[in-house]
Amino acid sequence: MTEEEGGAPARVVVADDQTVVREGIVMLLGLLSGIEVVGAAADGHEAVRLVAELDPDVVLMDLRMPRCDGVEATRRIRAEHPRTQVVVLTTYADDASLFPALRAGARGYLTKDAGGDEIVRAVRSVLSGDAGLSPSIQRRLLERLSEPESAVPAEGAETPDGLTARETEVLVLIADGLTNQEIARKLHVSTATVKTHINNLFAKTGLKDRAQAVRYAFGKGLVRPPGG
Repeated sequence: MTEEEGGAPARVVVADDQTVVREGIVMLLGLLSGIEVVGAAADGHEAVRLVAELDPDVVLMDLRMPRCDGVEATRRIRAEHPRTQVVVLTTYADDASLFPALRAGARGYLTKDAGGDEIVRAVRSVLSGDAGLSPSIQRRLLERLSEPESAVPAEGAETPDGLTARETEVLVLIADGLTNQEIARKLHVSTATVKTHINNLFAKTGLKDRAQAVRYAFGKGLVRPPGG
């Protein structure tokens, strides 16, 4: 419960490896009613240590940090200190950042263009048992849920030839006829990232071109022929 709701202010730890950004967030939070910053960490290891020492209500967690990234730190905090909630505060809103963080136990996800009021709302939401998601993240979750099932490999599903879930996802989209640029837009990643996934999956499967990739996807049952 935040101070505005009649209780003590939410006790918050900020984790970000960039000193200027971390100090700026701490300064901003210090101006907001209902939030008390009790600690600041420069990486995931320090964030986990501060949670153990300070027992905060919420950690505002960056994702890409040295030694221990935000996803692993979130996983450890939620496993070892389940009372403490995690709200991701990051530059990145692509699927490769968003979904691992949510699976690790983050209850909120904001990008760093969020204003003070939005941060307060997210903190209040996670402490009341709700999700603290920015509008753009909510839209992405809805888009992902509405995508054809064939384009979203199940979590933990067995994939052929050691392909990762993301490589399998790219393969399915190739079989659906999408270009690299269209795949990049759909997955919210760069075209260069898509090319890397394609090079990796070609190397693992021995495929040489997209036509072979389409036949491979159908042959492995990753996609079904129209009307099948």
